[in-house]
Amino acid sequence: MEQLLVRLGSSINEPVSWLVWSSTEKEVIASGELAEASELSSLAERAGERPVIALVASCNIALKWVNLPPRASRKVLSAIPFMLEEELAQDIGKQFFALGPKVNDKQAVAVVSRALLETWQVWLADAGLSCDTIIPDVLAVPHFSEGWSVLNVGHDIIIRQDEWCGLQGEVDWILPAVAHYSQGQKAPLQIKNYSQYALQDIPNTEIVNEAVELPMLTLATTANSVSFNLLQGEYKVKRQNNSAWKQWRVAAILALLVLTASVVEKGVRLMQLKQQNAQLAQQIDQTVKRGFPTIGVYRDVKRAVQSEMTKLEAGAGNSSMLAMLSQLGSAFTQSRVKPQTVRFDASRAEIRMQAAGKNFEALEQFKKHAENAGFEVESGAINNRGDEFIGTIAIRSES
Repeated sequence: MEQLLVRLGSSINEPVSWLVWSSTEKEVIASGELAEASELSSLAERAGERPVIALVASCNIALKWVNLPPRASRKVLSAIPFMLEEELAQDIGKQFFALGPKVNDKQAVAVVSRALLETWQVWLADAGLSCDTIIPDVLAVPHFSEGWSVLNVGHDIIIRQDEWCGLQGEVDWILPAVAHYSQGQKAPLQIKNYSQYALQDIPNTEIVNEAVELPMLTLATTANSVSFNLLQGEYKVKRQNNSAWKQWRVAAILALLVLTASVVEKGVRLMQLKQQNAQLAQQIDQTVKRGFPTIGVYRDVKRAVQSEMTKLEAGAGNSSMLAMLSQLGSAFTQSRVKPQTVRFDASRAEIRMQAAGKNFEALEQFKKHAENAGFEVESGAINNRGDEFIGTIAIRSES
């Protein structure tokens, strides 16, 4: 069977690698790289009736394990987002939780932004590519049971650490991160190297080099045996009947021709006004919920915001959110770190936020300044997304 494999990045401007190959003959039919995702339509003719598999940048996806009670029911599975809420800096309502393999009482879960998952689908649909399988690219790297597997596509390094764990990012930061990790290990880190980079200089490692002429072929071979798919539940693709679609399209065209120009113009104008109104309402709602994640359902946005502001000013003792942010102003200014999402627990006098800096040192500098200002600071996972480093930070008042 012939397939088209494409690898999508985090933004439309990132390059897209692609490969057409025969999984039965193990033969590459064609391959290449597009400058950006807006050029995906050029692959529509190559795809033809072939199934399309999309690999997506794993830096945007959190692969987690959740411990379940024995004989967990569907009700328990539906509560998984709430089980992971404390580990995620983002609003769980804006995340999609795709279930992976289950091992004994442990359930694998992939967490991805709904907006980004829908964006990937839009890119493919707009290009005329019928894709019903999307896989995180780390799961398409061959699994090495005794250690890690490393593969590169261009300047991107993809590392598979175990069955359900991995890293993906630019070579400039990810290889130093591997070196930092390996130095702290008691035993040498076993690495199977499928990349074009020589990894022998990484300390405390034992490297096994694998000859790879075409990285996308290695990914395609492994992806063909991956049973996991991000497109599940509400995002599962339902194939349409082509003949029925063509009949509907002809009928729609004929119906549109019957309409007069004035009716069409008025209808389009009314639709535009409704869309603008809906977009404005959505933007207001998103802005309010971004600033006040626990605001809940409200009718009057002005009253709801005033109420939340009053709560923030009250805080716990002298440690209100507004007071804490005021005291942290110097730390933000000197480190040039910017908060992306902020949550405040008044009972614990704690701010939990996802912050962005231009490098790892900026986040460390922010932590140092915040501690000097009299706060207890706890850093979480740090990921690289494009030109920024994103980290989870918990800040508590010592008073």
